[in-house]
Amino acid sequence: MDYKTTRDYLLSRPEAEEDFPFTPDVAVFKVCGKMYATLSMDKADDGSPAPHMNLKCDPQEAQMLRDIFTAVKAGYHMNKRHWNTVILDGSVPAGEVQRMVDRSYGLVLKGMTRKQRLPLELKYSPEELYR
Repeated sequence: MDYKTTRDYLLSRPEAEEDFPFTPDVAVFKVCGKMYATLSMDKADDGSPAPHMNLKCDPQEAQMLRDIFTAVKAGYHMNKRHWNTVILDGSVPAGEVQRMVDRSYGLVLKGMTRKQRLPLELKYSPEELYR
């Protein structure tokens, strides 16, 4: 997936919002004010574009993904136990990237209080929220 396709998918999640609280180069995606992803466009060592994103992940799954995909690393500037950085170089299949986004979104929702989650759970089906 490229930067634009990934950004569009991140924004397709229910009530997703894009913000730039750090720098104009790092997009932060939130649900109910809670971050579930970052997306940025940096340059690789050879000068080519190398978009990457940070996603929340279950610690055991995070390590498994790092073992399977060379483009999945411990979360850059994040808690490395709970976040992965995914380099969008095409080596991770699009369906897997989408699954990781969905998982990150769901984990952030599940971490919210019932009071925070309730409006979303009344408006959207569990399938839409917790894919």
